[in-house]
Amino acid sequence: MSKLRVESFTISLDGFGAGPAQNLNNPLGVGGTSLHGWAMATKTFQQRVFGGAGGEDGLDEDYAARGFENIGAWIMGRNMFGPVRGPWPDESWRGWWGENPVYHMPVFVLTNHPRAPLIMEGGTTFHFVTEGIHVALERAREAAAGKDVRIGGGVNVIQQYLREGLIDELHIAISPVLLGSGERLFEGIDLPALGYVCTSHAASSRATHIILSRR
Repeated sequence: MSKLRVESFTISLDGFGAGPAQNLNNPLGVGGTSLHGWAMATKTFQQRVFGGAGGEDGLDEDYAARGFENIGAWIMGRNMFGPVRGPWPDESWRGWWGENPVYHMPVFVLTNHPRAPLIMEGGTTFHFVTEGIHVALERAREAAAGKDVRIGGGVNVIQQYLREGLIDELHIAISPVLLGSGERLFEGIDLPALGYVCTSHAASSRATHIILSRR
């Protein structure tokens, strides 16, 4: 069976995976962008995410690149898709990524409010799932056709899947910054009780990379 994976999810030294007060000008919350310096410099992010050229090789690149290997579908929360809250006022919001998002595959967005699928350029289609995390995972696995499913975030979505013991592997990057407030990734989560152990760790000059696997 395909794996459910978290990849390249970055937290601060004080445990926050996003800053407070997400809005149109702060898609990762206030201060949240500072978490991702390790990723922004990599070849994978410069070329695949930003559509540019260049970027660095090395340990950070190795971890960034593995996050796109053998992925057939994504799951994300409503807040990761955009800053709109409550019922959709219209369908004008089409994501943070422009008309050709970085995913190039089906993406399943967890939400409480129905919306028709959003077909974008490059093979990305956003499917809005109102039936909860299990239905989203079932649909994502079907779409992935044997490949793995990646959870993009945010914090609340990862926590929901963790509490159900559904995530097979997490790559967490710990960035040497302090946010002071925001959303703590492991708030109220007993990882050992859920069967998770650290199976790998390595450090670059910009981040410490941790792999957590479920036994």
